[in-house]
Amino acid sequence: MQDIAYELNLEGARLARAAADLAQAEDNRPRFVAGAIGPTNRTASISPDVSNPGFRAITFDQLRAAYGEQVKGLIDGGADLLLIETIFDTLNAKAAICAIIDVDARRAACALPVMISGTITDRSGRLLSGQTPAAFWNSVRHAAPFSIGLNCALGAKEMRAHIAEIGRVADTLVCAYPNAGLPNEVRPLRRSPEYMAGLLGEFAAPGLVNVVGGCCGTTPEHIQCDRARGRGQDAAASARGAAAPAALRPRSLHAHARDPVRQRRASAPTSPARRASAS
Repeated sequence: MQDIAYELNLEGARLARAAADLAQAEDNRPRFVAGAIGPTNRTASISPDVSNPGFRAITFDQLRAAYGEQVKGLIDGGADLLLIETIFDTLNAKAAICAIIDVDARRAACALPVMISGTITDRSGRLLSGQTPAAFWNSVRHAAPFSIGLNCALGAKEMRAHIAEIGRVADTLVCAYPNAGLPNEVRPLRRSPEYMAGLLGEFAAPGLVNVVGGCCGTTPEHIQCDRARGRGQDAAASARGAAAPAALRPRSLHAHARDPVRQRRASAPTSPARRASAS
């Protein structure tokens, strides 16, 4: 279905935008649509043929063009931000960044905020392309992302040390959305909402993260528990005088009259202690 990639992303973003607007109308709490840009099923850095290590199944420019179609569909459909996620190959992420820059260059509107999230593939603590979390950050920091972090990966408990490593070096907000187990309806292997909320609460309490959520196996109940736990963290952060970032505004309520990079730089915390405002 690659020939209708633009259409799929356009309609998906439109549906999400409509759902977000309905939810916001119920309680007047802002809702944002994140246009997720997945890692694809190709790797630009590694050969899929063990007998031919120099072979690549795809080129950088092919990835860049494919990501570009997706980015255009998400933006045209009403996404508030773009999320380059589940990155196992940093070169793939760089192709996505280039695609976003390409699309922005052709449009008069301000660029949307970009979140970047990698995934640790095993207990070595590295991406599949071999980078540590700190090296991963230094490879994509030129994109001035709204946030940097990890998702899916090994699960919340095993992810903490790697999130802490990113937090020590990154000069932007930090995100984490671990998996709650395998989304298998036959033999569900999920951690409970209360268990996951407890672990994510441990991330937020010392100021390791600003944005939390869930990946594989996550249900609405998981998010409700996360939010309930997050309210307490928000109150604690407010008492310490921590300010939430001002770069995001729902597209349905505001025009593109913003410079997210400058706003992010002005509002982003500079140390783990100041990063305690969980969003």
